[in-house]
Amino acid sequence: MQFVSVRVISDDVARLARFYEQATGLAARRPAEQFAELVGPSCTLAIGSAETMALFSAGAAVPESNRTAILEFRVEDVDREHERLRNLDDAPEIVQEPTTMPWGNRSLLFRDPDGNLINFFTPVTEQARARLAH
Repeated sequence: MQFVSVRVISDDVARLARFYEQATGLAARRPAEQFAELVGPSCTLAIGSAETMALFSAGAAVPESNRTAILEFRVEDVDREHERLRNLDDAPEIVQEPTTMPWGNRSLLFRDPDGNLINFFTPVTEQARARLAH
């Protein structure tokens, strides 16, 4: 089995794709108006419109209602990313300023325009770097 992607459902795929392009520096592929994907080196972030849920099962996913999942991105320097994000035209809501966590990651929590929680993190201890080495 191979874990391939995480998909978020949105009422505005274009807006969310633009946000993630700015936040991650990845270019979104748009194979259809109702779908975008940002392909990174380890996983793909897919964005589907709410109308695509009818193809699966109506009501299976509801836009802007997530309060349990966190989308996590490993970055080179959390503090530098924090400064960059704060200066975007549509700066995200910061939930937690850069903080070093007990497990050795320096972490920044913020929300995308749909309210999904995002963690940019950098392993800062030897143990954390070893744990995340592939």
